[in-house]
Parts: sequence; structure tokens; C-alpha cells
Amino acid sequence: MVQFQPSDKGELIWSVADLLRGDYKQSDYGKVILPMTVLRRLDCVLQPTKEKVLGYLPKVEKLSDSAKDVTLNKIAGQNFHNRSQFDFAKLIADPNNIAANLRNYINGYSASAREIIEYFNFEAQIDRMDDPKADILFQVVKRFAEIDLSAMTSMDMGYVFEYLIRKFAELSNETAGEHFTPREVIKLMVNVLFDGDRQALTQKGIIKTLYDPACGTGGMLLIAEQHLNDFNPDAKLEVFGQEINPESYAICKSDMLIKGQNPSNIKFGNTFTVDGLREERFDYLLSNPPFGVDWKKAEKVIKTEAEKSGFAGRFGAGLPRINDGSLLFLQHMISKMKPEADGGSRIGIVFNGSPLFTGQAGGGESNIRQWIIENDWLEAIIALPDQLFYNTGISTYIWILSNDKSPERRGKVQLINATGSKDEELIAEGDRAFNRFWEKMSRSLGNKRKQIPENGETKGIGFITKLYGEFQESEFVKIFPNEFFGYWRVTVEQPERDDNGKVKKSKGKPKADTSLRDYENIPFLREDDQGRLVPQTIEEYFEREVKPHVPDAWIDEGKTKTGYEINFTKYFYEFKPLRSLAEIRADILNLEQSSLELEKGVLS
Repeated sequence: MVQFQPSDKGELIWSVADLLRGDYKQSDYGKVILPMTVLRRLDCVLQPTKEKVLGYLPKVEKLSDSAKDVTLNKIAGQNFHNRSQFDFAKLIADPNNIAANLRNYINGYSASAREIIEYFNFEAQIDRMDDPKADILFQVVKRFAEIDLSAMTSMDMGYVFEYLIRKFAELSNETAGEHFTPREVIKLMVNVLFDGDRQALTQKGIIKTLYDPACGTGGMLLIAEQHLNDFNPDAKLEVFGQEINPESYAICKSDMLIKGQNPSNIKFGNTFTVDGLREERFDYLLSNPPFGVDWKKAEKVIKTEAEKSGFAGRFGAGLPRINDGSLLFLQHMISKMKPEADGGSRIGIVFNGSPLFTGQAGGGESNIRQWIIENDWLEAIIALPDQLFYNTGISTYIWILSNDKSPERRGKVQLINATGSKDEELIAEGDRAFNRFWEKMSRSLGNKRKQIPENGETKGIGFITKLYGEFQESEFVKIFPNEFFGYWRVTVEQPERDDNGKVKKSKGKPKADTSLRDYENIPFLREDDQGRLVPQTIEEYFEREVKPHVPDAWIDEGKTKTGYEINFTKYFYEFKPLRSLAEIRADILNLEQSSLELEKGVLS
């Protein structure tokens, strides 16, 4: 059997899809390739103990199915086993009975593994491939039997599955970014999330829980578990998740099965409509929910819960616009936090720029931000480089939340500019040799052209984690009080006048001229003469900024609303004076001189 490097496995498995051409649409390749990859992976994991399991079968013959599972799992040395006489090698030894034998093989798995395979609806594909018109079932099984997955770690398999899902998503015009997150982004999130609990996580025998409400194939859960194990081999991380896509769900559960985690901790379904872990609370919550995906399918359930349950439910703070459910995921995660008295919880979630500022004062998004910030849960936001994700080149942000902030962080929000844009300017000017936040990939993957380096503290993950942990202002870090993000949106009215310029009145008061109506966003804080942030009132701002320009204006106090927004880019903006005309003129003259000299050289 040919041995391949882990980096080749995705392409090798993908090549099996060549057998499906003509009999399957490209968008349906995944219906065969994904479940067959899972089956082959399980087969390779069980291979060393397969004969021992078969030899023990007569001893458990009279036991119930559940008792058999427990006993044979121990013999197999896994959380699952296969009691069928077949494995992939024996399947291809009998080409004429491949369909019946493959079904026998699948039915031989213990209940936990069979349930996973059922989510692929693979029975229909066996019929389809075994149909005389196609007659490709044996060829497909044979090709998979030639692919050795026994030496693959769970991390390796994670890369393989994500490669395959991305390929299938591209063929079916789906959004691959809904399925998985670049590994270095997950590692950065986990680093920062655990950094706040570093001392507690060193304890021997400590057990923590982690939850991802949109867990995909389980990449975030896997990396978090591995990171904690590397940091403290005596610690245990129990992972939980929920996933709406049946194939991704099945892949995630199969990985949990192999890793020795409890696969029943992974639930299937829409997190918003059916919370599979309703009563559970977790130490850590980590997620990369789909960017800008609408929640129309769950609208009725979500609105009903918001109206009937309020803050006793998940969505009491407000509902975002229907075309982006990102902040619904965050509210759901906040509902899963442990009380501060029980040690509290920490959240890491990836967003695009929209949740930072979308929505006006009094709207759903603003109200959600207000609820989070006024409860002092928002700990930090990290702006990432663009072109990091496979399906989009847009800017992304990691939000870190905690309901048990350290004393120095209370009442404050830390913003970290890890985009690398400042370093690119310095590199262009010759003041730096490399970018401290990202590096170009040797080969792009979809829209992903950059990656965050993973070694040391001078750049990449280590450098960003250090900036977070030091909690000091710098060229990359701003620290603001919570009130800095709040503002009042006021309605400024001016009187309506008649043709003679006389103010019209209604019930003894000046009548507002709607054509002259204006609005002002008045920040809770302002800078004083020393550049310090100090509170201000609406009246102070109005007298200082509005009255000098329209002496007869007033504020309609009944229309005043409170808003919260995070204008991330604005806070890190540095004004650069325009070049002088003399400098520009000198450059033009130099260019003209260079052109003349070049022309002379060509003609001479």
C-alpha cells in the first residue's frame, strides 16, 4: 500500500471523485466522498484490534446490544467498534457482493458510530452506485481501500475534511467560510481566551468545558483541546457543540468518537430554533458563525422567544436586522455563560465589521452592543489582517467577552489593531524588514492569501497574544472606558416661520419646521484641554457646538435615544499631512529628467 504525506491526502481523496463523473453532478460528489472518507478513517483506526474484537464475539453473544457495545469498545480500545466480519480489505475481495457486504459492514458498527453514518444518508448512495447503469460502487470502495489513513492525527484529518468541504462548496456555489475557520485564527482565539485563565489552567487534574454553537467539523473544539493538553497534560477539556449541516455534524461526531470525547455532546440542528444544550453552561465559548447570513427561517421562533421571555431568554437585548444573525449567536453564547459566582466564562467569536457599528441608536444592533458594554462583558476586540479566510477577503474581528474580568480590565475595552497595515507602511519606507502580523502564503487558497505566523513573540500569534496580555496602550493598542462607545442621538428642531419671518406657534410653543430638522450624535465623553476623556451632558454639548450656529434651535427631548458603536478604524486613524506643492513639483521634474535621459539612451 502506497504511503502518502498528510498534506497530499486531501488531493488524493478528491481524485476519487473522478470515478463519479457522468453518474453524479459535481455538486453531489460530497454525498459519496465525505461518508466514504469517514468510513475509511474509522476502518483504519480500528484495524489494530479488529481481530481481537471478532475473536471475543462468542463471549458476548447473549448480552444485550448496549452491553455488547460497552464490552467490545473496551476490546477495541476505542469509544466504538465494528463487529462485522468485513473490513475494507475483505470488502474488495468479493466484488460481486459489494453492496450487501458494505451494508453488513456499516451495520456492524456500534450504535454511536452507526448514528454518525446515518446522517450522511449513505444508503441511497450505495443503491445509486450499485445500479447497473452506474456500476461504480466497487471501484469507489477499492480506491478508498488503497488510501491509508492510519497514521493521520485528528489535526491532519481536520485539514483533509476541510479541504474536501471547501472543494465541494466551490462546486456547488456554497459559502465555504460557513464550514470552517483557518487554523491559525482558531489558535489565536484559543491563545487569547486561555491567556486570561492561565494560572487556573495550570492546576493538576483541572476539568474545563468548551462550547461552539456553530461547530462545523469541530476544528475549534479540536484545537482548543490540543492547546490545553500541550499547556497542561494533566488538564481535561470536555467539548460541546451544535451544527446545522448534517455532513459537517457527522464529521465532527466521528472525530469526537476517535479522540475519546463524548460524541453525544455534539448536537444536530439549528441552534436558534432547537437549543440542543438548553440547560448547559460552559467555561469557554468559541465560535465563527457565518458572516452576514439571514435568520428568516428561524424568525418566528426567535421573535416569539424575544417577546415572551425577554432577558429570561436568549434574545432579550434586541434583534438585529433580518439579513445578519451574527449578534444572535453572540446573545445565545452569553446565555450559556456560567455565573460570576461559579467562576464566570470567557467567549471568543469572529465577526466581520458589521456588528461593530451597524444600526442606529435605539435599533436592535445598537441595543445589543449597549447591553454587552454596560454589563462590562466586552473585554477586547482584535482587528485581523484581511484576506485570511477562504471565502472572503474582507476584514474580520475577534471579540473577547468575559463576565469575570480581571481588576485592571473592569470598566474598560481593549482594542488591538493586528491588521498589519502600519507595518506595511513602515516596510515601504524601509523602517521594517517584515510584517509583525501576517505573511503572504506561497499559494493562495480561494480568497486566502495571508496567514498569521505561529511561532515566537516577535510576530504573529505570539505577538498579538502578548499585546493582549500586557494590556498597555501602544501604536497597536487602545484602551477606552466603556462609556467612550456610548452616545445620545438627539433631534434638533428649528422654528417654522411665516412669510414675514415670524415664528409660528402651536399650543403656545414654537412649531417645528420639519424641513430644518437635524440630528446630532453626542458622545458620552469628550476630550478636555489636557486630552483626557471626561463626561459631558447633552446640554453642555448643545450650548458649545450647536447654539453658536443656530441660536433659536432646541432639542426635542422626547426623541432622544441612546446608542453604542465601535468605530474601530477611526480610533487608529493617523492624519498624514499632504505633501507640499514644492515636493510634488520636484518629483515631476525628476521624472521628466529621467524620461529625457532614457529617451536619449534609446535614440543614441
